[in-house]
Parts: sequence; C-alpha cells; structure tokens
Amino acid sequence: MIRLSLSDWLDEGRIKRQDANRAEIQQLLAVVDRDLADANVRRLSVDRRFTTAYSAALQLATVVLRASGFRASSTSAGHHWVTLAVLPELMGPEQKDRRVYLDSCRRARNQADYDRIDVVSKADLQELLEDTLAFRGETLDWLRRGHPELA
Repeated sequence: MIRLSLSDWLDEGRIKRQDANRAEIQQLLAVVDRDLADANVRRLSVDRRFTTAYSAALQLATVVLRASGFRASSTSAGHHWVTLAVLPELMGPEQKDRRVYLDSCRRARNQADYDRIDVVSKADLQELLEDTLAFRGETLDWLRRGHPELA
C-alpha cells in the first residue's frame, strides 16, 4: 500500500497552502451544526439524513485542514478523500480509524446521492451521528489547544 503524505499532496496540487481566519472557521462550524440538526430531521429519508451527517463530518475535517493552513483543491477529483486522508497527519495517528470509517461513509454517501436508494440503515445513520458528535468535540478541543486564535 502506498502511503501519501501532506507534502506529496502539496506537490500533486491536491492541497494548497492557505491561511484561515477565525471568521471562516466559525462559519464552517456553523455549517457543521446546521448539518447535524438537519440530519436529525426524522421526516427525511435515512439516506438523506446520512448524507447530511456525512457533510457535517466532512466540514469538521475541513476545519482541521483549514486551521492547519491548507485547502483542498476543489478542481481536482477526490477532494473529499484528500480532506479525510490528512486527518491522522494533522490531528494525530489516533485519527487513523476515523479516517478509514469516514472514507467508508464517503463511499456510502456517493451511492446514496448518485446510484440508488436504501444504501444505509438506521443503525448506520446513528453510528455516523454519534461519531460526528464525538469528532466535533475532539475538533473543538484540538482547535483550542493548537489554534486558539481560530477557536
């Protein structure tokens, strides 16, 4: 298995250096909170709620990337994948399992958005909601410790 690093993704142009500011981080966190609230709207389909919960998790990963001074290139394919892939490098190796889990959610989200219905179960949705809430807390703690000017 080939392991790419932050410098590899920079060299490939899949991410770029770009500083963030507090207002941007706060707006991203507001998107997270909106998406988490929307993912709990029970009259929506489980698939739609799952894709919205995934969006919240992706925005949290984007917060980590942006607070670290990088931006995923939206002009290259796979910007969701890259945003998730850098989590262990930026937050620490304990995020490796989350990266793997969220990547599986990314694939399910793609199927639910583009290919078919009834991709995920209520249990899948509940697991993603719980993980995203935990990730939110970890991201806020990470911001306060490492980037207090952005928190």
